[in-house]
Amino acid sequence: MYLDFFQLKDQPFRLTPDASFLYLSPGHRRAKAYLDYTVMSRDGFVIVTGEVGSGKTTLLNRLLSEIPADLVVAKVFQTQLDDVDFLRAMLSELGHELYDAGKAELLNAVKSRLYENYHKGRRTLLIVDEAQNLCDEVLEEIRLLSGLETDTEKLLSLIVVGQPELNARINAPHLEQLLQRVRLRFHLGRLSEEETGDYIRHRLKVAGAQRADLFDPETIPIIQEYTGGTPRLINTLCEMALLCSYLDGWPAVIPETTRAAVEELGWGPFSERHRLQVTTDDAPDECEGPEVGGQLRAEVTRLYDAMPRFSAGIMGRLRLIEGHLRTISSELKKR
Repeated sequence: MYLDFFQLKDQPFRLTPDASFLYLSPGHRRAKAYLDYTVMSRDGFVIVTGEVGSGKTTLLNRLLSEIPADLVVAKVFQTQLDDVDFLRAMLSELGHELYDAGKAELLNAVKSRLYENYHKGRRTLLIVDEAQNLCDEVLEEIRLLSGLETDTEKLLSLIVVGQPELNARINAPHLEQLLQRVRLRFHLGRLSEEETGDYIRHRLKVAGAQRADLFDPETIPIIQEYTGGTPRLINTLCEMALLCSYLDGWPAVIPETTRAAVEELGWGPFSERHRLQVTTDDAPDECEGPEVGGQLRAEVTRLYDAMPRFSAGIMGRLRLIEGHLRTISSELKKR
C-alpha cells in the first residue's frame, strides 16, 4: 500500500522471522556467536532464552540458512510432546519414520542414525525451539542424547531455545544433571533506545529505503516507550506508523503519526503492560500444574501479541476508506 509512496522495495516491518532482515545488536551478535560455535563444535550444547518477540526464531532462521554441507540438522519446533513423540519427531527429521515403535526401539533407531552420520563424516545437530513447553521426561531424553558419544567425541550437538520460563525449569534441582551438560547459556534481552533506532534504520535499509530519516529521530523515544525495545512490538508499531503517515500524506514518520499509531493500536506504555503481565505470571496456578500453567501463559501472551496485527489491519483499512470518502465528498461539492 505505502511502498511506492515511501520509495520502499519491500515491507520493512513484517512480522515473519525473515533472516534477511536480522539486526545484530550486541546481544544478538553474542547469541549468534554461541549458536555458530555449537554448529562448528562436536560437543556443543547451548541454551538461548528470550522474551516472546525478542528475535530468537529469526536468529535460528539465519543459522539454518548458513548450515555447512556436512551437518545433518534435526529440528523439533512442536514441543508439546511426550518423550515417545519427541523421539519419533527427531527420528523423522533424521530421515527415518517409525510410527508404531515403542520408546526403546525409537531410541535405538536414533542412536543408529547418529552413528551412521558419524561414520559418514557428517555431524548431527538437534535444534529445539519453544523448549519452555517441554515436559520433564523430554528434558531427560535430551540429557541422555547429549551424552551419546564415541571414545573421542560426541555424536550430537544441541541448540535449545525458549522463553525465560525455560531457565527456571532447567535450574530445578531434579534437572541438575541436565544443567551440567550445558556448555553455553545466554539470555537475549530487549533493545536499548539507541539499539531500537539502529534496528529501525537497519530494516528500512534492507527494505530499500532511499532516505535514512524516514523515521524522524524524535519518534524513537516514543517507539521505545511503547515497545520496550521488543523487536516484534517495534515491527508492529512501526508498520502502523508508516500506514498512518501514508494515509495522512506525510512523507516521513513523525511524532504525531507515531502517537496516532499507538492510539489506534490501543497500547499503554510498555512498562505498565509488562508490569501487569509479570503480576499475572507470578500468580499461582490453582487449577493447572506448572507445565500446563506455563503453556497457558505462553498461549495468552502469543494471542495478546497477535492482537495488534488484527487491530492495525482493521484500523488501517478504515482510515483508507475514510480518506477515499473525504476525496469523493470534496469532488461532489465541486460539481
